[in-house]
Amino acid sequence: MKKLPQISEAEYEVMKVIWAMSPISTNDVVKQLSDTDWSPKTIQTLLKRLLKKGALTYEKDGRMFVYSPVFTEEDYLKQESSSFLNRFYHGTLNQMVCSFVEQDLLSQQELAELKQLLDSKMEES
Repeated sequence: MKKLPQISEAEYEVMKVIWAMSPISTNDVVKQLSDTDWSPKTIQTLLKRLLKKGALTYEKDGRMFVYSPVFTEEDYLKQESSSFLNRFYHGTLNQMVCSFVEQDLLSQQELAELKQLLDSKMEES
């Protein structure tokens, strides 16, 4: 898979809107992010950054820009998950899960769900 551009937390919030509603106009992106403290100008700046990074494409519809993502949210999350594991857990999911378990960061319900998932995967093998 091609390396996807790195995007900031703010850019990620904009991308979530675009992934959910694309194709989407600038005005609609601004409306969807109206609960943030960002001004419309800030959101437009974030859109321009995402275009420059190659995360978005656009078409002009009259005087309006309509945005679409270049890659899926799933592909982006795969890349970010892998990057996170490599940076903090030497690329090993096992080390991360052990760390969460040892530090009591998982609830009983989360542990039960994880056990169920692992059990079902073991049965598939």
